[in-house]
Amino acid sequence: MSLITLKDLSLARSAPLFAGLDLAIAKGDRLGLVAANGRGKSSLLRILAGTEEASGGTLTRSRGLVTAFAPQDPPERLLPMSLYDAVLDALDAEAAETESWRVDVLLDDLMVEESLHGRAVGSLSGGWQRTMLLARAAVIEPDLLLLDEPTNHLDLERIGLLERFLAALPRDCAVVAASHDRAFLDDVSTRTLFLRPAESADFALPYSRALQALEERDAARGRQFENEMRKVRALRQQAAKLKNIGINSGSDLLVVKTKQLSERADKLEEQAKPGHKERSAGAIRLASSGTHAKALVSIKETPIATPDGRLLFRTGPLWIEKGDRIALLGANGSGKTRFVARLQAALDGSDPEIRGTATLKAGYSDQGLSQLDAWRTPWDAVKNSSDLGDQTARTVLAGAGISSEAQTAPTARLSGGQRARLAMLLLRLIEPNFYLLDEPTNHLDIEGQDMLESELIKQETACLLVSHDRAFVRAVATRIWVINGRKLVEVDDPDPVFDRLMAG
Repeated sequence: MSLITLKDLSLARSAPLFAGLDLAIAKGDRLGLVAANGRGKSSLLRILAGTEEASGGTLTRSRGLVTAFAPQDPPERLLPMSLYDAVLDALDAEAAETESWRVDVLLDDLMVEESLHGRAVGSLSGGWQRTMLLARAAVIEPDLLLLDEPTNHLDLERIGLLERFLAALPRDCAVVAASHDRAFLDDVSTRTLFLRPAESADFALPYSRALQALEERDAARGRQFENEMRKVRALRQQAAKLKNIGINSGSDLLVVKTKQLSERADKLEEQAKPGHKERSAGAIRLASSGTHAKALVSIKETPIATPDGRLLFRTGPLWIEKGDRIALLGANGSGKTRFVARLQAALDGSDPEIRGTATLKAGYSDQGLSQLDAWRTPWDAVKNSSDLGDQTARTVLAGAGISSEAQTAPTARLSGGQRARLAMLLLRLIEPNFYLLDEPTNHLDIEGQDMLESELIKQETACLLVSHDRAFVRAVATRIWVINGRKLVEVDDPDPVFDRLMAG
């Protein structure tokens, strides 16, 4: 029995986001929802939750269906509330009065420290806000749980906890999760919906296998379209020849046959469907200034400490060579971001323990993309970070997915995906030969992640990256550094580290 059935559902904004969507969600389904930034995932979740209307089509709910939605960010009205009260607020008045114990049990299951229960939601980190939103959704014991980018801002320990929490839900509870985290989708989904403007594709497979099936289907349709268009061209060539013969001979029969061939060609062309071509949300391109130096950065045995002097860990003697792509892994709070900040600050030559070669040119992007806050608009950012002419600046911004209207609008109005692409564009313009990237995939859709992966590999540029994105680390990293206890060590394989961190 279906919990929700969609028939011919469509949604349009300035352009169609999706149309002709047929989908049935059954008890116990684990559906991964995949699309590029700004292509309707969040809107579809809100439609399923009943807080937004579709442009067309029908949506049928089973009688008594209880649906819960965990959005990407907390509603403004929750920000002054304590974490505990924000979760309690999801219950109706009677349940909140008599069953508040459900909140205590749930927060314990989600390993929320008691010291956080009284903290205002607005003062919490993004990760704890995500946990609160999940708890709000789960506390009403829904039949259908809707999650919008549930792993954003979570470290690997919290992602592991989330996966175990979802696995422990009642068997009848269905989950729909919109996510750009490919490893998470592989771990939790049994179905995958690729949301498209037309002909969205639903496969009863987890993400990676579903993507392979989708690519095979798209390739087959592309070949079929080319075959059909070859037939169209052949029919039209035959019609043109018969037309000339008919005109010269005065044969009415040949004129009729010419018309029939042309009509067959028109009908075949009308029915032919080209292979799907995804409209890009914006390109990511990197550049490197190059260097002849082999060792770009050398690090002596160095203590990494908190601002108040508390030791986090020590490095051994380390080096970063041209072409090294190093992933720095460790538990939340172990000192990864502090190490990156120390490294960035040291590369001006003032740190005796961390030295860069004379030709080193570093480019840095932090996980909050705070470097963009220095610029009022994307136009200001590009013009002040380069010597590009006006037309070229417009072109590169448009190529990064920032429309002409958005180029001169406040940078704060950009979506997360647009901000991430703008940050990568600014890095490209300074042409570094060493990239320092702290959670670079946080706001990128899967297309953007793929582009960033291929660019880092293609440019053969050295980089040190901090990331909880397991698929990204596996694809990019050539070396793995791990903060283990109070020491930084190098390992060959990231997967045992991922397993240990996710186990908590």
